[in-house]
Amino acid sequence: MAAGVHLDDISRAVDALLDESAAAAPTLNLVAPTAEQFALLVEDLRARMKEGCGEFIFEIGVQDNENLSDEELQQSVETLGKAAAEINADMALVQSGKDIKHNTAAYLIRTRFQEDDFLELRIAVCGNVDSGKSTLLGVLTHGELDNGRGRSRQMIFRHKHELDTGRTSSIAHDILGFDSLGNVTNKPNHNGSLNWQEICHNSSKVLTFIDLAGHEKYLKTTVFGFTGHAPHFAMLMVGANMGIVGMTKEHLRLALALNVPVYVVVTKIDMCPPDVLADTMQVLHKILKSPGCRKVPMVVNTEDDAVVCATNFVSERICPIFQVSNVTGQNINLLKKFLNLLNPRQQSNYDKPAEFQIDETYFVPGVGTVVSGTMLCGRVCVNDTLLLGPDSAGHFQSVTVKGIHRRRMPTNEARGGQTASLALKKQVKRQAIRKGMVMLSPLLQPRAVWEFEADIRILHHSTTIGRRYQAMMHCGAVRQTAFIKEMDVEHVRTGDKTRAVFRLIKNPEYLHEGASVVFREGQTKAVGYITRLIYKDEPGVAGAAGPVPSQVAASSAGAAGAAGAGAGAGAASAGVSSAAGASKTSK
Repeated sequence: MAAGVHLDDISRAVDALLDESAAAAPTLNLVAPTAEQFALLVEDLRARMKEGCGEFIFEIGVQDNENLSDEELQQSVETLGKAAAEINADMALVQSGKDIKHNTAAYLIRTRFQEDDFLELRIAVCGNVDSGKSTLLGVLTHGELDNGRGRSRQMIFRHKHELDTGRTSSIAHDILGFDSLGNVTNKPNHNGSLNWQEICHNSSKVLTFIDLAGHEKYLKTTVFGFTGHAPHFAMLMVGANMGIVGMTKEHLRLALALNVPVYVVVTKIDMCPPDVLADTMQVLHKILKSPGCRKVPMVVNTEDDAVVCATNFVSERICPIFQVSNVTGQNINLLKKFLNLLNPRQQSNYDKPAEFQIDETYFVPGVGTVVSGTMLCGRVCVNDTLLLGPDSAGHFQSVTVKGIHRRRMPTNEARGGQTASLALKKQVKRQAIRKGMVMLSPLLQPRAVWEFEADIRILHHSTTIGRRYQAMMHCGAVRQTAFIKEMDVEHVRTGDKTRAVFRLIKNPEYLHEGASVVFREGQTKAVGYITRLIYKDEPGVAGAAGPVPSQVAASSAGAAGAAGAGAGAGAASAGVSSAAGASKTSK
């Protein structure tokens, strides 16, 4: 630091600049505003609404120079209600308080969406087997408490063997709708089933729970749920009576590696002794504060805690912890309030060329081939023509969209960040489409790649890793075996970082620079991101390896099968961490 310059001087200078900017900024007057002030308020609400993707929380009486009386607070609320009506939005009280200096209130302002449109949020539900994931989703979505013997989860399961064993083996989707006032719109029929179309029709915000498998045998499915379905948040389930065991740590490390914000729900507190619950909470706090996680755990006990956590969840390192019971319903209302206020805060990218990622294919009698997935950017309308691919040769073919559904509700368009199902015209057969393919705007002029360069960190491996090492790669909806063609060092071990060139074994893929990749094979765990795509007319890195050995190509089928079967005992190591220190957490 230069001589004569002190931290106090810098602090005073920064405070002066902030005071000047605050003085220059226009003041929003809510108590008997003039026409000009009211117009300024409406413009401010419209800007916040765009930034919040359709909703935000407006606080009244929190400024230092404000000390509103009860009458002035009521006038401010009325003014805010009129301004919200100007932008076609509703407002609902979420928090209020009064102390010596301030009389405050916080209101949720949410857009009244059209009948075929709603704000969408995706939450991945993960945790160890028997931690109560499906049971909690049944309680949240059907509004009926569990009987202690698994009645709620029977409404969630999709297959007979899941009903027999009580364990989820596939990726199931469940929805929870909120209207513009924050009320739950899920109303089960007389037989306990939900009408998704009616829920979406009555909702301004729809939460999609991606129920992932907790058993280590199905870890491959869980990893695909995290990478292929692009969740905004992850809900980590912990059984109070079991503690942090099994796949809980693997799922936590996977969420951290993919930069998915995590909150924790501790279940079964009604049947857990107080001393066991205290031990579980102590271990949970220790793990979240560890160098690999670097989270600030916050136990939610009141509605004010839920509001604070929801408003600071995305931008801060806060990790909310809920203690709930699916049998008695304790704290379920706090969890619903938190979910109602969650916001992804993602920038809209509707103006970019359309890009749709396929994660599932269907054949519907009378309709034809249907693909489901996530709109990464842009927008797709009915009768649009897109490029589908790449196929095994790396080519793309033109296809026409003849119908669009969002959460089983027909609509005319799908926009960036939304999930949708697209019905294709007859020229495409289902057998020609696989998971990981994309549908793109012709403006992108897409090209498929066999090779890419990535920066990776080895989180765990028993020996060393060198050239021609094979592993299963997950990147978005792409799931394929790849081998290392070239590295900038000879060998890497646990905790090492390296830049390597990978070559795909089976099919070329459409990838993005900067995309996160996860590698797993046996006990190996690695995470990284793509730094460069290598096309046929471009070289790899200096001194790149020669042609692929015949034995490597011949072993591709066996490697892919082994990697799939490795989702059992061996693939338990597929959980990854955003830092090498997180591997200490699992010990």
